[in-house]
Amino acid sequence: MSSTVNFTSAIDRDLLKRAKVIAAKTDTSVNALFNAELRHLVETFESAERSGNQNFKVLLDFSLGRLAGDAAMRALGIGSEEDLFLLMAQAHLPMPRLPDAVTQDMVGQLKSLGA
Repeated sequence: MSSTVNFTSAIDRDLLKRAKVIAAKTDTSVNALFNAELRHLVETFESAERSGNQNFKVLLDFSLGRLAGDAAMRALGIGSEEDLFLLMAQAHLPMPRLPDAVTQDMVGQLKSLGA
């Protein structure tokens, strides 16, 4: 039997709000959702590590924004973003997000171009 511990963390307000909606719709708790996802991440990483497969680490680094897409593709030996996206889906990892400031800058550039 595993024991549980409480810990303090910070989470994006909008993400928590959306997680609460999912929890309510699925008759569970945010805590149960968090534990299931974290367990999946840890078990997948450990399994890859035991087998000597470094692909999951590369994909996780890409997902967390610590590795650019082109560097991830080189490390994985793949030649297309489509293959990278498929590997991310198979690993059940989210695609990285650009920082909000970068996204807003891109929107501003598009607006100045009249797009």
